[in-house]
Amino acid sequence: MNYILPLLSVLLGYAIALIIKPKKKNNLKLLLAFSGSFLLSITVMDLLPEVYESHNHNVGIFIMVGILFQIILEFFSKGAEHGHVHGHDKIRQMPWLLFISLCIHAFLEGFPVGHHHDLAYGIAIHHLPIAIILTTFFLNAELNKTALFVFMISFAFMTPLGTFVSDSAPSITQYYTEITAVVIGILFHISSTIIFESSEGHKFNIAKISMIILGILLACFV
Repeated sequence: MNYILPLLSVLLGYAIALIIKPKKKNNLKLLLAFSGSFLLSITVMDLLPEVYESHNHNVGIFIMVGILFQIILEFFSKGAEHGHVHGHDKIRQMPWLLFISLCIHAFLEGFPVGHHHDLAYGIAIHHLPIAIILTTFFLNAELNKTALFVFMISFAFMTPLGTFVSDSAPSITQYYTEITAVVIGILFHISSTIIFESSEGHKFNIAKISMIILGILLACFV
């Protein structure tokens, strides 16, 4: 399940955007709010205690490195990791900067999954609306369909690949705490940004708050 869930969520989002072509952005924003709160809750309740229990005094530094690294990635991805894609220009070729930064982000997200199975659910829920939004954006921008397919398939495999590398490379395992701390910083930035950007004008409403609470409660029982 650690490999299958993140993979299937992207493929499902890709298929939904191709076949159903959802028009209501509000529903996607509510799903984003839910995914952001769920991912943040798992990060705070599972990942954060573990890295601090390691008694590594540099954990806080690595968390901040993760936050900074994600900010740098978003300079190239324009915030695609949290569904923040805009623009009406036509895209004829593969957007390589967006592709590489998004793949790096997804790859790193996979590292702690082998030790925290609940995180696979969080990443899957996080990637589903992102895949829908990205596919819809690229379809509207008239990106070459082959390039779109390669983009989404590569994105789908990045998180499972990160999990596989983490599970099978002993040289990386010895730095598990430091890498996980970096991922925590990445997830902190992503999930908090999702929560505050999933409403117009950054305003909270009853539906959004309900989805955030639901995400927190589900994370408590997973």
